[in-house]
Amino acid sequence: MIKSKSDMLVVTTEAIPGREIESAIGLVRGSTVRAKHVGSDIVASLRSLVGGEVKEYAQLLAAAREQAYDRMVAEALSLGADAVVGVRMETSTIMQSASEVVFYGTAVRLKRP
Repeated sequence: MIKSKSDMLVVTTEAIPGREIESAIGLVRGSTVRAKHVGSDIVASLRSLVGGEVKEYAQLLAAAREQAYDRMVAEALSLGADAVVGVRMETSTIMQSASEVVFYGTAVRLKRP
């Protein structure tokens, strides 16, 4: 039985090579909405003038992805899943200064080897 997030198998494919799915538990998802901070927005605007990576936004989105992913895995764990298959990630703009990140997939139980 999976007991921690680090033990959860999470794949974008519909199957896990070498493992057989016993049952599908259902849809699991995790999401978060993050807004830009005014201070980092000013620094990012200045950085965009010279080009290159806008580290302030990259860090913001990386943290949002991590949180949404963790929430999806936590939901799968709470349902007693061994894995999440068919995982997808989507982003959308909620308003000019806020974005949503969503991870979703199908929680499954795997047959024991």
